[in-house]
Amino acid sequence: MPAPLATDVCAEAPFALMLVDPLQDRIVQANSAALELLGCSSPAPDHLTFSRFVRGAISSWVSFTDEVLTQGEAWSDDLALVDLDNRQHAVELIARASSGQRILMMIQRRDLLEQRRNRAEARRQHRLGHVGWERIGQVFERIQQQNRLILGAVGEGIYGLDTRGQTTFINPAAERILGWSAADMIGQDAHLLFHHSHSDGSAFEVDQCPIHASFTDGQVHRVDQEVFWHKNGDPIAVEYTSTPIFEMGRLVGAVVLFRDIRERQRTEARLREALSEVEQLQRRLEMENQYLQEEINAHANHHEIVGQSPAVHHLIQQIELVAATDANVLVIGESGTGKELIARAIHASSRRADRPLIRVNCAAVPRELFESEFFGHLKGAFTGAVSNRVGRFELADGGTLFLDEVGEIPLELQSKLLRVLQDRQFEAVGDNRTKAVDVRVIAATNRDLRAMVEQGTFREDLYFRLNVFPIRSVPLRERLDDIPLLASHFLKRASQAFNKPDVRMPMAQIELLKQYTWPGNIRELQNVIERQTIVAREGRISFEEVLAGAGVPTQVRAVQGLPDVEPTADEEWQRQMKRNVIGVLQRTAGKVSGDGGAAQLLGLKPTTLASRLRKWGIDPRQYKLK
Repeated sequence: MPAPLATDVCAEAPFALMLVDPLQDRIVQANSAALELLGCSSPAPDHLTFSRFVRGAISSWVSFTDEVLTQGEAWSDDLALVDLDNRQHAVELIARASSGQRILMMIQRRDLLEQRRNRAEARRQHRLGHVGWERIGQVFERIQQQNRLILGAVGEGIYGLDTRGQTTFINPAAERILGWSAADMIGQDAHLLFHHSHSDGSAFEVDQCPIHASFTDGQVHRVDQEVFWHKNGDPIAVEYTSTPIFEMGRLVGAVVLFRDIRERQRTEARLREALSEVEQLQRRLEMENQYLQEEINAHANHHEIVGQSPAVHHLIQQIELVAATDANVLVIGESGTGKELIARAIHASSRRADRPLIRVNCAAVPRELFESEFFGHLKGAFTGAVSNRVGRFELADGGTLFLDEVGEIPLELQSKLLRVLQDRQFEAVGDNRTKAVDVRVIAATNRDLRAMVEQGTFREDLYFRLNVFPIRSVPLRERLDDIPLLASHFLKRASQAFNKPDVRMPMAQIELLKQYTWPGNIRELQNVIERQTIVAREGRISFEEVLAGAGVPTQVRAVQGLPDVEPTADEEWQRQMKRNVIGVLQRTAGKVSGDGGAAQLLGLKPTTLASRLRKWGIDPRQYKLK
């Protein structure tokens, strides 16, 4: 039977004594101080194996016991024991080999030894009459005793460390923030306890820790943003200052003051988000203002659709019919026929007129930027995205989006456009938040979308979604009767723009304009009038040279013989044109078509001239030679 674990070995010794059998891994005898060190409330020989108090340092203890058994005795101050409450105690050992391969050890806690040495040093210095620096343990003890109320009242966490990184004191605020009690932390390595990892979970090595750097470089280290770890495993964003403590010129530890900045970060994040929203709204208002300014400069409303031909009357009826709805509109027509003007007229007559009309020229947007142009992007979403950008759909929220040359949209983006038209939702590039929009879409194209669908270059479902209400923009050659009104309108605007108020357009020149087919349509007519207004001489505008270069037959321009008069009202213009046609019929002896016929001389299609003759009740046969 083994000897009972009691106080047989120097029971009243002020330090721990223990007889250990390392080969049997058991504690043979231990005095009361040793039992207290191990956290044993009463002797329990059946459970007190020596290795259970060594834990992870078993290899170091094996090396130490081998040294004792080989050399007969040994000393060490770099070992530790872990008591039954899982508290680790750094100890100083003096051991001697005993009979039966046993070892007798005298064990003292290093922190208690340090305190005793500090007190002895202080008494020595006092007796010698010198004012010595107190050691770090005494500094912290004095702080605790004299400033306990101050430490307890401050909101910042404060804790002290010795040069080994072990906690020497902690204030209530630090306990509250970290979740660890003073009993948990005193004597423990603070870095391993709550500063062991970075915010991403990667290991934070001690030699990289600014707090521990204070022990080596003697500098104050301030860190604005780092994490400590709560007892429950949650990260705590903190800022801290680590201040070294010196004793007689020698580093003996540090005091760390830290602050929980999680609420401040949340407040700053909310503020940044609010500022971002304000900036985004500001950019949106600026861009809307830019578009509204363009609207004003364009003088765009349905009154600007100039003409009195049946085609124009039909167009205005369609605009008024669809404007009252939110239906998507597809405007089809050749370039220069005024498709954008039709879109602006629809918007101006709709309930959305007080919101912006946002135009996107799909033919001018680089292929890789279509998605950003339509839906916007966040800063850093791709190379070159140096700031947040509001997309055209968001700018047009509550208003109208005009997609000019919609046939140029890449096939891969058409599905995303279709989703916005169907669900009225989208995500900006680089953003995972879904935004809702209320946008009416008017699309325009000079291409045959139906043929593109058959060729597989345009989605059929998108085509049907856009083509809810189709409107054809009539080319100028099909509404030649509107040229006088259009010419007068453009001349008036050009005269004002170029400060030439006295420029006039003779009727003969207007009639000459009607002889040209105008492949560039209304835009070409406007450009020609503006150019000739600039070069006009003696207040009169002429198109002879321009149209001659365009291939208008010389004989057509020569036969007119019209009086040099200014444009008149529509009825007078019709009478003048009728007299002109009759004069040509007289010269051709009633011949309407063919070489040398009236249609050729007038630069009209025979069918067009025949239609006008029927309208005026003129029979060309009455002008045949008798």
